[in-house]
Amino acid sequence: MIGSRSEKLENWRVMIRPRKKYSVRDLRQLKGKRCLTHIHVKSTEEAAAAEEAGIDLMSCSFDSAAAQARLPELVAAAPNSFISAATPHGMATGEEAIRIAFRALELGASSVYCSASPYIIEAMARERIPVVGHLGMIPRHVTWTNYRAIGKTVGEAKELYDNMKQLENAGAYAAELEVVPHNLAGWMCKRTSMLLMSLGSGSGCDTQFLFSDDILGDYGERLPRHAKAYRDFLSEYRRLQEERVAAFREYSSDVKEGRFPEIGHLVSMDEALLKQVQKDVEGRH
Repeated sequence: MIGSRSEKLENWRVMIRPRKKYSVRDLRQLKGKRCLTHIHVKSTEEAAAAEEAGIDLMSCSFDSAAAQARLPELVAAAPNSFISAATPHGMATGEEAIRIAFRALELGASSVYCSASPYIIEAMARERIPVVGHLGMIPRHVTWTNYRAIGKTVGEAKELYDNMKQLENAGAYAAELEVVPHNLAGWMCKRTSMLLMSLGSGSGCDTQFLFSDDILGDYGERLPRHAKAYRDFLSEYRRLQEERVAAFREYSSDVKEGRFPEIGHLVSMDEALLKQVQKDVEGRH
């Protein structure tokens, strides 16, 4: 019998080695000392694996009802890990952002990620909500920039620096830095009190960030230039699907040909008792 989800999570807790759970204060004290590992996870299995592997930081989605329901499960699967919840992109007001962020914290997130403007981030930070901002190539803003590296010109580099300072002044404790020239990113990291989280921006930042999808190689699109696949889960998923189809076909064939169920799959009633039932029932008519 397959164990319940709570039983599986309890087994993961036993497997995971104890470690101190980071706080924002801990992370700030680590700035400039070493580059932290950072993965965006999408399932309890990935969260448990990341904690067991010793990954420093995690993030997860919090932009749908399903993602919000999953957050407590991720926290339970990785109870000693610092997990940031990525808030929805469509937050229109500071009040809405505060409400969503507090909900994420109540469900176990250590901080929230927000790609909105410094005005919304400032509203959250005023309520002492730990907020991660977003700099560089921001997917929700690609109509202004296209999908490309940001900061390769003098003008863009200066604007990027100014945007970093705006987030810092708004109260963000960290910012994701996406697809920025690595030498510019390293220079910027030394000029802010925020932790800069590199996604395709080199190794001179405070964290090195990748999505689990990229690390595991579990999709069919071309791998982004900044990412590296360490496994080929897509081939494994395809192999498993082929095995599902084959198993279902064999089952169907066995049923049609009378090979399933066999006697070993069945429960028998004592023949004498069965005859008694038949006699009693048939005697009513």
